[in-house]
Amino acid sequence: MPNSVGDRASAQPGFVVKQLPYLVLGLWGVVLLNCWADGRLNLLLHSNFHSLVLATGVIFLLLASAGLRWPPSGPSRRNYLPMAVLSLSGIALTLWPPKPSLSTLAANRSSAQLGDSEISFLSPPEQRSLSDWVRLLNSQPDPELYAGNPVQVSGFVLAVPGAAPEIARLLVRCCLADATPVGLAVRWPPKQQWPKPDQWLQINGVMAVESHQGALRAVLVARKIRLIKAPARPLEP
Repeated sequence: MPNSVGDRASAQPGFVVKQLPYLVLGLWGVVLLNCWADGRLNLLLHSNFHSLVLATGVIFLLLASAGLRWPPSGPSRRNYLPMAVLSLSGIALTLWPPKPSLSTLAANRSSAQLGDSEISFLSPPEQRSLSDWVRLLNSQPDPELYAGNPVQVSGFVLAVPGAAPEIARLLVRCCLADATPVGLAVRWPPKQQWPKPDQWLQINGVMAVESHQGALRAVLVARKIRLIKAPARPLEP
């Protein structure tokens, strides 16, 4: 009579096959926990949902442990393809973390329409974030109102076809799939090469007014530009 896992496996040819779904489930539990632990979720998901990923990973591991400890009885199904695809996907995600190009993603999305923000109006100009400035310009589009205001913002470089690149951020409600860009036009220092897309910059300057496509618009005149590392949480709510 078999009295160990090894004896059971040798006595029942389908035993290992029955265990495969739970091994794959456990693998994905490890993948989700790894994504939560190494900060990778900051590139993919709103921070409000990080705890959900953590809980899902723990549940996957508990279900896998229960399945391995008490495998189901009955005939096993030898459908290896879905399990192989899931296993390879999980391993690939662990070995090669996604590195999305925010500039490329933003270039293929329509700009976000932001609501009014009372804090944006009350805060000093130099303390407004990039999204604060976009909210102001959406709600009060007269660029003359902001001419000469000091600006200190950070974001990634967004290429604009046929024009100077902008400084931008991505806003998300849930995850990268619903991300929408917000950006400010920038007047870069003369005789200086434009920065490359996806570079993260901190820009100090002032707001000015310029003519653009037959209308006036606000533009950030960059006076001091500093290359910075991408923030730990590059997606804004």
